Amino acid sequence: MRALRVIVVGGGIGGMAAAIALHRRGHDVQVWERAAAVGAAGSGLTLWPNGLRALDAIGVGAEVRSRAMADTEGGIRDRSGRWLTRTDTETVADRYGPVVAIHRADLFDILRTALGENRLRLGVTVTGVDNEEPAVRVLRAGGAESADLVVGADGLRSVVRTAVCPHARPPRYAGYTAWRMVTEPLADLRQGGQIWGSGEIFGIVPLADHRVYMFGAVNAAEGEHAPDGEFAEVRRRFGEWPDPVPRLLGAVSPDSVMRHDIYRLPDLPTFVRGRVALLGDAAHAMTPNMGQGANLALEDAVTLAALLDHGGIDDALRRYDALRRPRTRALAHRSRRIGTVAQWSWTPAVRARDTALRLMPGWAMPRAFARALDWTPPA
Repeated sequence: MRALRVIVVGGGIGGMAAAIALHRRGHDVQVWERAAAVGAAGSGLTLWPNGLRALDAIGVGAEVRSRAMADTEGGIRDRSGRWLTRTDTETVADRYGPVVAIHRADLFDILRTALGENRLRLGVTVTGVDNEEPAVRVLRAGGAESADLVVGADGLRSVVRTAVCPHARPPRYAGYTAWRMVTEPLADLRQGGQIWGSGEIFGIVPLADHRVYMFGAVNAAEGEHAPDGEFAEVRRRFGEWPDPVPRLLGAVSPDSVMRHDIYRLPDLPTFVRGRVALLGDAAHAMTPNMGQGANLALEDAVTLAALLDHGGIDDALRRYDALRRPRTRALAHRSRRIGTVAQWSWTPAVRARDTALRLMPGWAMPRAFARALDWTPPA
């Protein structure tokens, strides 16, 4: 295929990865990001084997692994601290590949370097897309530019999505809110995992630089905010939870705590229309319970770029939609079901859930994730 002029709207993980993959194939790519900087979020994320294979495909997997923390012993505990199930990380690694955790800022630093600063335009707010073949126009404050292909990677509240699915249903609140935070460097912590309570969960993810990424989620009304500050609310809710939660909260800077309500995107009828394609949260925003959001965005990016190597744009986009929509839909539905169970608050249901987890064999959890982890990039 001839070299294409591509505008990627959104400088998140999926958008940056798509731009790198397309640039490596000789296309003229620009990333338009409305923020003044990328990658400043103070949180971590888990990269599963499928996400790492996507990063390998764009040439940055080795560097990511060098700056990440190999998955530690983990699993799920109950509110008293008793283990309900332990994650068999050796089985996952032997069958599918390693699982690692990395600070988002580190991942963005790697992606930004691989892309090159001259292909990243910050502070550009896209107001719409004129989706007319053979070229599509991207509207921004002060003007518009044409491209052969537009990639909508602009997240949950995507503007580009309107050009693909003008009648799409808006994002839906999942019923719970989440805090994210990263500790200051402290003594090595090898054990991560989650603690499930009644309508509340808390997660612990050690990072490579001796810091620890943590998150807490609670059932709450949409749009609530803590009157005494979000860190005070985290301490109130989780400050007496099992070790090491109190100790880790003592190493958190109060001003660094972020709170976001959790949303999911109802299923879209298509990810493409004309010369516009959606990826990542713009296409399939899901609850975070499988830890697959960023990983699936990386898959989207690599798949789209690979398919454009063969045939025309229209055929490549049709195949992209046919490959990505069923897979991401199935995993989004599974993640939502896990989140529903994790956030149960009715005492009999919580007891039944915890008992079922205790009785579950060690191989069951990796098998439940098999559909996500066994993905490989298209040839």
